[in-house]
Amino acid sequence: MAYFGFNEHHQNEVINYMRFARSKRMLRLKTIDSCFEELKDSRLVEETFTVDEVREMLDGLQVVVRGEVEMELINTAHTNVLLLRQLFSQAEKFYLRLQSDISELENRELLEQVAEFEKTDFKTTNKINQETSKPKLAPLNEGGVSELLNKEIGRLQEENDKLKTRLRTLESQAMSALDEKTKAERALKDLQKVQGEQQVPLHVCLTVNLNCVFKFYLLFSELNLTCVSSAFKLAAHSQEISSLEDTVAALKEDYERSISATAASQKDLQENLISSKHELLRVQEQLALAEKELEKKFQQTAAYRNMKEILTKKNDQLKDIRKRLQRYEPNE
Repeated sequence: MAYFGFNEHHQNEVINYMRFARSKRMLRLKTIDSCFEELKDSRLVEETFTVDEVREMLDGLQVVVRGEVEMELINTAHTNVLLLRQLFSQAEKFYLRLQSDISELENRELLEQVAEFEKTDFKTTNKINQETSKPKLAPLNEGGVSELLNKEIGRLQEENDKLKTRLRTLESQAMSALDEKTKAERALKDLQKVQGEQQVPLHVCLTVNLNCVFKFYLLFSELNLTCVSSAFKLAAHSQEISSLEDTVAALKEDYERSISATAASQKDLQENLISSKHELLRVQEQLALAEKELEKKFQQTAAYRNMKEILTKKNDQLKDIRKRLQRYEPNE
């Protein structure tokens, strides 16, 4: 799988998925073979068959095989969706947005490379995996990106402390070298005094002086280079720590901003709901007043008064007729 640019961990994940897909494929092929064997054992018991009987057997076999293939294709699609769900869930925990190119799924060159890998590298890796036990992938930390960044910051701070300790050691060595330089200068002055008093040969003094200066130069150069490299490492680690701290602060700020925005939107929705209720009550009150006004105006119209008078007269006439009936026909 080297031509896909995967590292060893991702290559093992691809191998596991291909092993799973191959086992499902082999199981479904065995099921289809069993359908044909069942047809042979149950229907092909006579020597001759009519056209209708052959057509009926083939139609039944077509329905069974079609159902098996369709079930496998649906199961494969759903399995791929579950695999993408795992990848997207892991990516979203780190605030990543993955994209896919559907057209690459029909790239014949890449498909041939996968087939070639399944024939060669996959078999080799299969043998290796059978001999050695591979540890399972540890679950993602539930703390998310903040806890991972905090761990990285802690590790960098430990390295920073070690570099500071190393720098203090180098400083003490540099101070010791300076003390030796001072002692060498004093020894040189003493030799110069002795030379003036006892006339020591000049080449001896120069040799001693040059040896001391050369040793001090080598020691100081080594300490200087070590200090400079340590300072550069310390600056790089400090910059990385500050970058990680800025990232954590930005994530925290985004989280607080989203929380405040959610609270503000909830407050706005609550206020809008209360105002809508008040508006509904006000409209209902206006409708009730309008109905009362309309009823009052209708009662004041001439048609309403005439109708009321007519109804009153009719009621009086009905009462009079009932009284007459009771008078003339009391038994009914």
